[in-house]
Amino acid sequence: MALSPFPSSPAVGQRTLRTTSSIAPPLPSAVSTDPDFTADQYQQVQLTLRAVVSSKEAGVIIGKAGRTVASLRDATGVKAGVSKPIPGVHDRILTVSGHINAIAEAYAMIADFLINASPSDYSSLSTPGTATIRLLISHNQMGTIIGRQGAKIKSIQESCKVRMTASKEMLDQSTERVVEVQGATDGMRAAIWEIAKCLVDDWQHAAGTVFYQPGTRSSKVSSSANGATASSSSAANRNSPNGSSDAEEEPELETQNISIPDSMVGCLIGRGGSKIQTIRRLSNARISIPRHPQDDSGNRVFSIVGTGSAIDKAIYLLYEQLEIERLRRQEEQQQQQSAQQQPQQAETTDSS
Repeated sequence: MALSPFPSSPAVGQRTLRTTSSIAPPLPSAVSTDPDFTADQYQQVQLTLRAVVSSKEAGVIIGKAGRTVASLRDATGVKAGVSKPIPGVHDRILTVSGHINAIAEAYAMIADFLINASPSDYSSLSTPGTATIRLLISHNQMGTIIGRQGAKIKSIQESCKVRMTASKEMLDQSTERVVEVQGATDGMRAAIWEIAKCLVDDWQHAAGTVFYQPGTRSSKVSSSANGATASSSSAANRNSPNGSSDAEEEPELETQNISIPDSMVGCLIGRGGSKIQTIRRLSNARISIPRHPQDDSGNRVFSIVGTGSAIDKAIYLLYEQLEIERLRRQEEQQQQQSAQQQPQQAETTDSS
């Protein structure tokens, strides 16, 4: 489902981040059985919050010789890093992992870095004392952030003194939607804490989330007879004096990378590779899967090569399989919880 990545523009000069969340397994046993936890129990949960930052924002966060991000790690105890720049792509990925209170403190520090950055680092002047963070929340978890009739998101805004806006559609090539949070450093800290608590309460629905990745679907390649890939300028065109070829032009192919949680890869591959082979056949796209996760997020990056329509078909089939597996796991968990409750009910009846 296509969507402009930033449905609502910030006021002139506001610092902006976009983040995506995933709950890093394994969760404490209490998380899987009880939706209401103490503050100490929430702090035991490990989270990963990724942020999309502009190249200039990344420079502010990293600092000279990496000193700023190093101070962030030392002060909060989180793991934090920024992805390498991609030519022609304006955004980079900031990844922060740790306990909830550490995550909240880290993003408060990041907001403070941006608020206090020199205005000359940005194209416009900032709104004094405020920062804007755009959280990427799984479509399946959005309900817990908004609440019934918007009650939860309104409560967070009032108690944390921030402004929040939730987009209605998923970002392109992902299963995530934007929640924009705007406020001062203290308000940002409190709001991130409350949002993280919501994600923990609804952690089951995080399974199968396909993360938004800026800059994907931008690399174009053309196929050659031996299956190798080259730039969009084919060898035949380079060898021709007038830049043309008598042979029929090969269809222009594109590449698309999507990030899949390692725990969900098995359901996409299937026994003996049966499911992924079916998806390849039906979509007519080439799909490459690494053997192991590429980074600390615990995700594997699927590389899909084909025409635009082939890639769209492959992604649709992958999403469909992820949703089937998510529903299966949810039903299985409900059955297990029901089975655990039956003996307790029987004991209560006997004692009475």
